[in-house]
Amino acid sequence: MNTLDNIKAFILVARMGSFSAAARETGVATSVITKRITRLEKQMGEKLFHRSTRGLKLTDAGDHILPRYQRLITELEDIIQGDGGSQPGISGHLRIKSPTTVTSMYLGRLLCEFQAEHPGLSLEIAVLDRTVNPMEEAYDLVVAAAPASYANVADIPLCPYPLILCASPQYVKQKGVPGQPRDLVDHDCLTSILLGQSWTFDGPRGPLTVAIHSRLHANDSRILLEAARLGIGVAVLPHYLADPDLQTGRLLSVMEDYPLQSLWLKALVPNIKMHKAPVHLLVSFLQSRMQPIPPWESRADRLD
Repeated sequence: MNTLDNIKAFILVARMGSFSAAARETGVATSVITKRITRLEKQMGEKLFHRSTRGLKLTDAGDHILPRYQRLITELEDIIQGDGGSQPGISGHLRIKSPTTVTSMYLGRLLCEFQAEHPGLSLEIAVLDRTVNPMEEAYDLVVAAAPASYANVADIPLCPYPLILCASPQYVKQKGVPGQPRDLVDHDCLTSILLGQSWTFDGPRGPLTVAIHSRLHANDSRILLEAARLGIGVAVLPHYLADPDLQTGRLLSVMEDYPLQSLWLKALVPNIKMHKAPVHLLVSFLQSRMQPIPPWESRADRLD
């Protein structure tokens, strides 16, 4: 069996979390993936996975060798595909991860326009809100608002991502208005993966983080928007999403003396992929379309 096939199987199993999922991804039997991993382990003289009824976990040897194998496969693909040639004839495949709400409303159109401008490229777009290390999950580019950073991954700013704390007039009438972050412990809060149940505000004396009680948790901010409209609780929402309701009074901005800490939408790109022409082109395209005016301030970039 080809050693490269064994290595690719190992990388895919590490990313997918199971032999069967890797098999489905590649369209082969699970036994084929198992044999490839077994042969690679025999070649290396090391076990790469701990196998148990609870699932798979990389061994220390597997965890150590995974990024090296990822770099090897990336470099090999670059050699096979070339450097992309001139911009008009650029070709290749890009795996992209992007957040749910902002992608469905804005970034999806940008990515589609990018692909239309470069028909030689194929795009694979995963819309997920969980934190993703592009090195571990073999993405060429991850768009994220979360502050997480990773070793050997470049953080490239795209645009500010302001958040706002808001509630409906109905909720305020029933439960009152929180005057400071600590008051939130007595309020129903609507949470998302982005901030979870620990919210950080900028106060007169510096950052202040509070643990809050979540009445409703969702991975799409539009669900939180609907919940806030119905008076279910206090929500942290992207400003672009809440702004129309703030303008009409359907939602109220609360605790304005304690603004939420600012976030940025950024592109996370493995350092080993920064030199790839398709990746570099996509980063430049996103920056050009998101700076200095964010896409939510340009109606042309919204997917209706």
